[in-house]
Amino acid sequence: MNPAKLHYWILGCFSMALCCWCTSEKFIYSDSHPHTWKKLYLAHHWPVTVCKMSANDCEDPPKYWTIHGLWPDKTEDCNRTWHFNVTEIKDLMSDMRHCWPDVLHSSLNRTQFWKHEWDKHGTCAATLEILNSQKKYFGKALELYKLVDLNSCLLKAGIKPSSSYYQMTAIKEALTRFYGVTPKIQCLPPEEGEKAQTIGQIEFCFTKQLQLRNCTTLKDESNPVQAHLKLGTEELSVCNDNLPTYYPSEVQDHKQSHKSLKNF
Repeated sequence: MNPAKLHYWILGCFSMALCCWCTSEKFIYSDSHPHTWKKLYLAHHWPVTVCKMSANDCEDPPKYWTIHGLWPDKTEDCNRTWHFNVTEIKDLMSDMRHCWPDVLHSSLNRTQFWKHEWDKHGTCAATLEILNSQKKYFGKALELYKLVDLNSCLLKAGIKPSSSYYQMTAIKEALTRFYGVTPKIQCLPPEEGEKAQTIGQIEFCFTKQLQLRNCTTLKDESNPVQAHLKLGTEELSVCNDNLPTYYPSEVQDHKQSHKSLKNF
C-alpha cells in the first residue's frame, strides 16, 4: 500500500472509531440524563382546600376537582428557552378556564399559572412526541382529566363534600376499585388542636403510552421528584390512613365541623 492510500485508510479507521465512540457516549448520556422520566402524574386539587391553605382571599372557588398539573417524574425546568405562548392554546381556552383555573388568582392574569406549569413540567413532558408542543401538552392533560372524570367517580361512590368525616381507607378503596390502579392522595395535616386531616390533592399516574398505572414506585425506579403544593407554611403530604379525613364544601367549614369528629 502506497503512503497516500495508507494515509486515507488510517483516517477512515479513525473516523469510524470516533463515530462509534460518539454513538456510545450519546446512548450512555441519554440513558442517564436528568431529564429522562418514566411516568406522568395527572394532579387534581380540591380548590376549597387550596384556598384554605392560602393567605389570599379566594373568590368563590370551584366546587369540583380541577387540574393542578401534568407532571413527568424526576424533571423540572427542562428547557428554559422554550417560552410559554398562550396563543398556541387559544383553541383550548374554554376548557382551560373551566378545568384548569388559577384558583388563587381568579381575578388576575390566569395565564401565569399555565405558564408556570409549562415552564416547569411541560418542557419536560415534551420529550414525548405526543406531548411535544404546548397545544399537545395542555390538550392531552385536558383529555386525560375528562377521561379520569374524578368528580363523577367520587359522587358515584357516595363521597362528596360535607361537614362529616371519611375514613381515608374508604376513599382509597373506592378509587382503586373504580380505576383498577392505586392513586396518590395528599392531605393537609391537622391544625393544632384538631384531629382530622383535609383532603387536598389526588394524583393519577400514567405510563409513557398514557395508560393508567399504579402510583407506587417500582423496584427499578428511584423516588421521583414531585411538585407538592405548598402555600405559606402549609404543605400537603401523603394522607394518613389512620386519621379521619375532612372533605370541605366551604373554605371555613372545617372550623365549624370539628364537633362532629367525636361521632366519627
